[in-house]
Amino acid sequence: MILPPAVLDGIERQVLGVARHAVLLRASGQHLKRGVLLHGPPGTGKTHTVRYLLGQLPGVTSVVVSGYALRFIAEACSVARTLQPSIIVIEDVDLIAEERGMHPGQHPLLFQLLNEMDGLGADTDVTFLLTTNRADLLEQALAARPGRVDHAAELPIPDREARRRLIQLYRGGLTLDLTDGETVITRTDGVTASFLKELLRRAALVAAEELTASEPATASGPEAASGHQARGHQATALRVTDAHLKAALDQLLDTRSQLTRILLGGHQHATAPD
Repeated sequence: MILPPAVLDGIERQVLGVARHAVLLRASGQHLKRGVLLHGPPGTGKTHTVRYLLGQLPGVTSVVVSGYALRFIAEACSVARTLQPSIIVIEDVDLIAEERGMHPGQHPLLFQLLNEMDGLGADTDVTFLLTTNRADLLEQALAARPGRVDHAAELPIPDREARRRLIQLYRGGLTLDLTDGETVITRTDGVTASFLKELLRRAALVAAEELTASEPATASGPEAASGHQARGHQATALRVTDAHLKAALDQLLDTRSQLTRILLGGHQHATAPD
């Protein structure tokens, strides 16, 4: 997990800490139910954080609700109550909990969620883990009323040090042969982890294309690809240089790739190619 220490510590304490000390807290008359909201721009790691938390909770029932399944909130909460300790993950909660004034009319899923969060007893060991890209659109009854969401954590755009660590994380088996890695760090100011992950993959692809282009042509099409695999290139770690990273970054920051950049969480201040 590559997040600011204070952010990660707050999330872990509220989700994992309460779970680990449930017996002591219950014996001391403290409530166990909690609501945690993870918010931030797309690509900053909300889903990855959810997966990390679930992996740290062996023996805890996990109920993940997203997309079409959002209509089954009542059923999901019933399962969570029956099989507690449990955690209910509601992804993109803004889809059902936007400010009611924006869309006049009934909001049955929102009311169902609020009722479920209110209806749990104080000693019920259930965590509501909510994610959203648009915390500003959330219904005030969900976001502000005590006892529903009691911890909100903003997952920020990676700073310079975080981008450096993310590149090392996403390198996988790549050999990074860089003499000016700081240029890439500077040019990626404002991008997300998802952007950096794709940057490394594209740089690896550039390196692979360069490697195969340097070999004598013996075939074309699928036969050529299988021939390269037969010679063992798929088992060899690719060597990625400054030139490969620059070419990949130029592709992603090119004005013709604007939609791709947005979908990957690229930021308008990232430095475009010269």
